[in-house]
Amino acid sequence: MNRAGARAEELCADMLRKAGLRVLARNWRCRHGQIDLVAEEDGTLVFAEVRYRSDERFGGAAGSITAAKQSRLIAAARLYLMRRPEANCRFDVLLLDSLEAERIRWIRNAFTA
Repeated sequence: MNRAGARAEELCADMLRKAGLRVLARNWRCRHGQIDLVAEEDGTLVFAEVRYRSDERFGGAAGSITAAKQSRLIAAARLYLMRRPEANCRFDVLLLDSLEAERIRWIRNAFTA
């Protein structure tokens, strides 16, 4: 991961913590790919995808969450949920077009499994 991507993830992890979520894992990897942040909010597991794009030419950060990307995240989350099969979960997306915490767009329940 490049330095800007690592900084974007750090900003988002801090934002989640400040909002009262407990960050359980960062960059959790499995055969389906990686989940940027796994957090917990009131008993719900939150699988958070961090998308940083400084250039809007190709749809920016939001445009980079394709159907294929969603499928990989869902598959990875299913493996993570094997540890806690009873847990409720949701998929959040954190979008950044600059490395400024106040400009993070947090989309809760961005898509469903």
